[in-house]
Amino acid sequence: MVITEFLERNARLYGPETALVEVNPSEERDRAVTWREASLIENALPDAPYRRAISWKDFDRQANRFANLLLSRGTPRGTKVGILLMNCLEWLPFYFGILKAGCVAVPLNFRYSSEEIQYCLELADVEILLFGPEFVERMDAIAGQLPRVHTMFFVGRDKPAYTEDGMGMLGFCSSGPPPVALSEGDHAAIYFSSGTTGFPKAILHDHRALVSSCQTEQAHHGQTREDVFLCIPPLYHTGAKMHWFGSLLSGSRAVLLRGVTPEWILRAVTEEKCTIVWLLVPWAQDLLDAVESGRVKLDHYLLDQWRLMHIGAQPVPPSLIKRWKSIFPHHQYDTNYGLSESIGPGCVHLGVENIHKVGAIGIPGYLWEAKIIDEEGRPVAQGQIGELAVKGPGVMLCYYKNPQATAEILKDGWLCTGDMARQDEDGFIFLVDRKKDVVISGGENLYPVQIEDFLRRHDKISDVAVIGLPDPRLGEIAAAIIQVKEGMTLTREEVEAFCQELPRYKRPRRVIFDQVPRNPTGKIEKPVLRERYCHGRLVESQTTN
Repeated sequence: MVITEFLERNARLYGPETALVEVNPSEERDRAVTWREASLIENALPDAPYRRAISWKDFDRQANRFANLLLSRGTPRGTKVGILLMNCLEWLPFYFGILKAGCVAVPLNFRYSSEEIQYCLELADVEILLFGPEFVERMDAIAGQLPRVHTMFFVGRDKPAYTEDGMGMLGFCSSGPPPVALSEGDHAAIYFSSGTTGFPKAILHDHRALVSSCQTEQAHHGQTREDVFLCIPPLYHTGAKMHWFGSLLSGSRAVLLRGVTPEWILRAVTEEKCTIVWLLVPWAQDLLDAVESGRVKLDHYLLDQWRLMHIGAQPVPPSLIKRWKSIFPHHQYDTNYGLSESIGPGCVHLGVENIHKVGAIGIPGYLWEAKIIDEEGRPVAQGQIGELAVKGPGVMLCYYKNPQATAEILKDGWLCTGDMARQDEDGFIFLVDRKKDVVISGGENLYPVQIEDFLRRHDKISDVAVIGLPDPRLGEIAAAIIQVKEGMTLTREEVEAFCQELPRYKRPRRVIFDQVPRNPTGKIEKPVLRERYCHGRLVESQTTN
């Protein structure tokens, strides 16, 4: 089976029903009634200026049209087609159109600079590129420096002279199924690693991996036809799309929210009757802060149907979930662990039935195996720290055009994640830290995630990152970069007093007040912090507001 068959089935069985909704807060205009009044008026929403929707039938037709456009240009099977778009209603139909044409979809991070866009297009051998108006300035800078890219489709108005009208041309193409036979072993997509350790690598997956992601996600979260999934993270990343794959498999509606304020998250849940929401840690923290401060009033929203909140992409502080459950006690909770190399989240997951194990990333996911190994690849004793390795149908084929890096991470079918972990007596896996982030101070291994989780318990700390700084005597010392909650003041002495509960060797030797940078998938950008603070530019503050 291939992933496009699920879309075709949904178009056949549920054709006129809504498949996708785009909610774009920037498109909201003044109306005669307030939002709270309008949100409770029957049939008010379809005409909302910030809302667009597409049915399963039209979704499939749009995908067919783009596939047939590619084929009309003589595009060979296996051609790499890049997608550089913000989340929008057109994103997924283009993605499936690429697959239906037998081509390979190459989603690009919308935060990439011109240099990074060029690097990734060249690395992945992209020949055709779709991009939107948000990227015109960046593309103008490199348009003449992409010898392999022979066609650029523009998705928007006022197209640059070097592009073609991507949306306009679809109207001249057949909406019937393209004459391309696909198999599960066909190459389907190239995703890029998050780039937190330098320029990203290109990760190649086949249709088998995409289908397995659908099955894993639906098995974990039990999506039914009645569920509505609120998708906020960027679709270029596996974490967003592969969670949506559960909706694809169940034939249920999904909502693409182009905004991450607490107010708009709750508003979308209310207006669209969302039942499942996947959040990143910063967004969950912002929402809790807004509720606890009184800025957001939950009784202004209709949330009874919201059944599941799940988090992934990074370690989740247990204190965060404790706060969440105190405000939303009826919610099921799950955390999902994965990598783009394992077709996104789900190779390890907690499970909604295991709330008593909050703090663990969980157990091997549906169709997956996991083990914890030492430097020689041998399983460590239970409770000991080692590297997490996973095995399953979603493991990447390779790092595209990089056999050396592939050999370093793929060993006998096992994917070595680079994450340090331990397993408790019940078989639950706890993430300790990234292998490259471990701080070795005076011969002791310090795991920053453990220190970060502790510091996040402080009621004045919004976010925190711990990194190693060079030290002439100890080799490295732990430094805590602390982001203070808005409107609050925190001193270094207060932090040091709070850390007295930690073993002495785990206490941060430096306290720095600053913003904690995170990438679009919520991961702390520790290389940015190391660059900032490892070269003599330490700026320690006594207070911050």
